[in-house]
Amino acid sequence: MTINDVRGVLKGRVLLPDDDGFEQAATAWNLTVRQPVAAVVEAADADDVAALVRYARRAGMTVTAQPSGHGASGDVEGLILLRTGLLNEVEVRAEERVARVGAGVKWGQVLAAAGPLGLTGLSGSAPGVSVTGYTLGGGVGWFSRKYGFASDSVRAIDIVDADGEPGRVTAESDPELFWALRGGGGDFAVVTALELELYPVPTVYGGRVIWPDHRTREVYDAFLEITAEAPRELSVWINRLQPPGASPMVTLDLAYLGEAAQGEDLLARLDKIEGPISDSRGVVPVADLGDITAEPTDPAPTITRAELLTGLDTDAVELLLAKPVEPLISLQIRHLGGALSEPGGGAGASGAVAEPHLLGLLGLGLPHVADATRAKQAEIVADLEAYISGRKPYTLLSPGETAAKSFSGSALARLREIKRARDPHNVFRANYPVLV
Repeated sequence: MTINDVRGVLKGRVLLPDDDGFEQAATAWNLTVRQPVAAVVEAADADDVAALVRYARRAGMTVTAQPSGHGASGDVEGLILLRTGLLNEVEVRAEERVARVGAGVKWGQVLAAAGPLGLTGLSGSAPGVSVTGYTLGGGVGWFSRKYGFASDSVRAIDIVDADGEPGRVTAESDPELFWALRGGGGDFAVVTALELELYPVPTVYGGRVIWPDHRTREVYDAFLEITAEAPRELSVWINRLQPPGASPMVTLDLAYLGEAAQGEDLLARLDKIEGPISDSRGVVPVADLGDITAEPTDPAPTITRAELLTGLDTDAVELLLAKPVEPLISLQIRHLGGALSEPGGGAGASGAVAEPHLLGLLGLGLPHVADATRAKQAEIVADLEAYISGRKPYTLLSPGETAAKSFSGSALARLREIKRARDPHNVFRANYPVLV
């Protein structure tokens, strides 16, 4: 049987390089990433996934699964790209505080279903990101300071293993694989569904406040004061922004898991900074969490880089403010800590994040600015060298980096052992594989 013959076995589409629609189907969400795959398979259901994996196992081929292409590395030459976007069922069991989601479900769908029931999952800032890809890599979002990585809230995982056999993985049924899948990436099986713990949401208070660039120093001072005493329910992210064709500005993105009056008190320091351009603070429905940062929802050519910072003292702030952001679009600092630094005994492979801040750098990847974007990112990282730990969360790796940056030596060794035992023929390849 050839990959072309699989068309007669699967209900979903199989696209080869000469087929109409192949290029679009193979395109990553980040348009700077090229994916030279041998075929694209759009699974109609979990049975399609199993049939494809059985074929790949017999043919000596490798499958890389992507619901939507967020986080793609481009390291996929000659592979079969499995699209799981059609596995998009969402079931919220409010009495159990559990959501069951198919592998193609996006966070916006979960929040829309759970929010009216007074519940939330541990989503990131962008509702268009797939739940599965985000969660398999750990997942750091608005409520991570309170509840930790999204991966640690997984309660059960439906998979297809390297022999093409479907299964259900829990802490009781297969503790080693359960640990690896929660934060170790998609290198061990194809996930067809997840069951996630949901959390009660009395109210979310938050929004974005924007000031002109000349207020940047004051806003950074306020950011440091607020985060120094912030409860775990409060997440604050600061951004220096340089939108193309617009004046530079500085913003604070805010989310407080609690009553509006308490949120207002915690953020009252911001009212002392005069001249905001806009201020959207208020009660935020769970379904509208994506509106806080209003990140792009359509694919775009971007270059990103993330680093964990060991501290953010006066000298570090001086370095962050000393130079223009341009040609980057965004220089962001996220306040971490809380539950991220203290995972429970049942935590997955993501482990703990001791570093208190996350640096994110975003620029366009268009041909005429790509080199300048990378150079500026490298310059900022070099300036902050004394504060950069060298490791980073799995979901924030960039093309050219490896999974080794995301795990301690012992955790990486354990992941590699599980990979060799569960997938000795390399039927699966994650965006950032643990074996390189």
